[in-house]
Amino acid sequence: MKTRVLVVDDNLNNMTLERDLLELAGFEVFEAANCTDGVALAIREAPDVIVMDVRLPDMRGSDAAKILRGNDKTRDIPIVFVTASVMPSGKAEIQDIPNSGFIGKPINTRTFAREIMEFVGKT
Repeated sequence: MKTRVLVVDDNLNNMTLERDLLELAGFEVFEAANCTDGVALAIREAPDVIVMDVRLPDMRGSDAAKILRGNDKTRDIPIVFVTASVMPSGKAEIQDIPNSGFIGKPINTRTFAREIMEFVGKT
């Protein structure tokens, strides 16, 4: 069975690159362009891992993560924040979210799928 990943990113180029890299590595990919759709999709599909940008048009990815952590169905799904916000304040925003991690943009296309897979099963 394929590892299921939800990618939440409003930048079409980033979404396409991440999807292509993950599909090439054998993941089944679901996509959302904003947090509202991402939260709904996560609840409906219960992916193995969520890859989420921090800066999204309708709310911060960190706020969406807090909603997901408050839902019984999505509470334990690992969340990997992929963001260009590598300043200490950007990392501080997500560091207190349980079962989450961080990958800086620009992503390393050679290691991205492997980095995401490292979060699967970590609960």
